[in-house]
Amino acid sequence: MSAVNLETLRASWGAKPLEWLLALAVECDRTSQGKAAERLGVSPAVVNQALKNAYKGRLDRLEERVRGELMREVVGCPILGEISKRACLDHQGRKYSATNPLRVKLFSACKTCPNRRQS
Repeated sequence: MSAVNLETLRASWGAKPLEWLLALAVECDRTSQGKAAERLGVSPAVVNQALKNAYKGRLDRLEERVRGELMREVVGCPILGEISKRACLDHQGRKYSATNPLRVKLFSACKTCPNRRQS
């Protein structure tokens, strides 16, 4: 297995990068940056720039996705119970839909949930 992404990460972030970035680099080396990006629901450019310490956006948002999807962190949802952090973020990002009872409940609960992503 090639470790190109891991080498890029260490060259850009130093010998001891943050654990979530390490998980991202390992996933990119295991699959590809494109496949890792697709799995996380972000663009390949975001993944590439994050590994190179060149991303100008909010890294905390990418970190939440990596922790939820790649590191399998979970949160307690008041509606769904224990779900992945990634699923939580996805539910928060959905638009209100009065035709779907579950989405109505989630939309209401997400507004005041302690797991809510800060804007």
